Amino acid sequence: MIEGFLKKIEDKSLKIGVIGLGYVGLPLAMAFLKKGYRVYGIDISEVKIEMLNDGISYIQDVSSEDVKKYIANGQFRVSTSYSVISKLDAVSITVPTPLSKSKNPDLSYVKHAVDNTLKNLKQKPFLIVLESTTYPGTTREFIVDELEKNGLKPGEEIFVAFSPERVDPGNKFYSIENTPKILGGYSENCLKVASSLYSRIIEKIVKVETLEEAEMAKLLENTFRAVNIALVNELTLMCDRMGINIWNVIKAASTKPYGFMPFFPGPGIGGHCIPLDPEYLLWKGKTVGYYNRFIELAADINANMPRFVVEKTIRILNAFGKPLNKAKILILGVTYKKDVSDLRESPAFNIIKLLNSYNAIVNYSDPFHSKLLYEGEMYTSVELKPENISLFDLIIMVTNHSAFNVKEIAENAQAILDTRNAFDGIKKENIFKL
Repeated sequence: MIEGFLKKIEDKSLKIGVIGLGYVGLPLAMAFLKKGYRVYGIDISEVKIEMLNDGISYIQDVSSEDVKKYIANGQFRVSTSYSVISKLDAVSITVPTPLSKSKNPDLSYVKHAVDNTLKNLKQKPFLIVLESTTYPGTTREFIVDELEKNGLKPGEEIFVAFSPERVDPGNKFYSIENTPKILGGYSENCLKVASSLYSRIIEKIVKVETLEEAEMAKLLENTFRAVNIALVNELTLMCDRMGINIWNVIKAASTKPYGFMPFFPGPGIGGHCIPLDPEYLLWKGKTVGYYNRFIELAADINANMPRFVVEKTIRILNAFGKPLNKAKILILGVTYKKDVSDLRESPAFNIIKLLNSYNAIVNYSDPFHSKLLYEGEMYTSVELKPENISLFDLIIMVTNHSAFNVKEIAENAQAILDTRNAFDGIKKENIFKL
């Protein structure tokens, strides 16, 4: 069975499904399409499916031209229905894995994808690869155990693997193809089959011994970043009290050629991975009686940075003899990351919410979003003309998009709170650092 499956991978007759066509799934589908495979995309969003069928990409790193080409030639088919699974040989599951309000893992999307895959599965052998970020043990619990409950044989009839996504939206250098891909299989045959398929689109496959090692590796990557960002955020709070410029400190420390890796402070952390992945570790640790105090402290520090931004806003306004109440505040950048359109977990929204609680008059400017609906209120992006810039009592740089003309902003702003060191090198008394 395995040899026949490997031959299908080799001659590209293997039919691949990608479940979840978001920031991970759509670029993955494109990678397979570009190598000549037929890909069937499944997503519960009718809006996304309609856009794709119209040849429109909603993901910044995927061009509409590519979508239109593969839809038009029939190589890429998309639907909200799982019935197509009956015609497929493999699926990659790239659905969201959010946290509940109580910060417990919400794996309802994974369960929905797995249940519907098994319900429609006809071909054997069949490959299931989970890419969604989650806690160690998920693939075994949600896929392997379910296969056995349904009378199927994982490792023989059904190959199972976990391969954590490593998508960095907006990265111009690292793409799916040249980013090393971690891969763990349920068995040796599972690992062999999955690595054979993924090696067609990815330059380097990093094999690990178990599913759980692959799952944990992803959490380590992003928890490492979250903890180190928290460290520098905490030092930022201390330096603020001491009147020390943390950005100059980091710049100086970065000259050491060994043993130091620079991390930078900010108004909070955003995106799907860094704010969420440590919470998966915290939750999983508690299930085995282990409490990650270090990680929990880091999460708390990062989560409170928007509050520090607002606290510093109050201090700056006070220095100009103005209260925050009714003050006109302009937020520069509402996406979670520079030069991307992704709004997920952006600290900008916590800052806006806190400013609103003080009755500030809040506006924003972002080249990626002309309008925003937030907590029932519609906001319109402010055009950054000199006469508009000068209207605001304080401008807060939250996300330093390249489109922002920082020199012009500095020349016309009454006061600026720079949380990203975007105004580095501009010497003006109205610019305040985080």
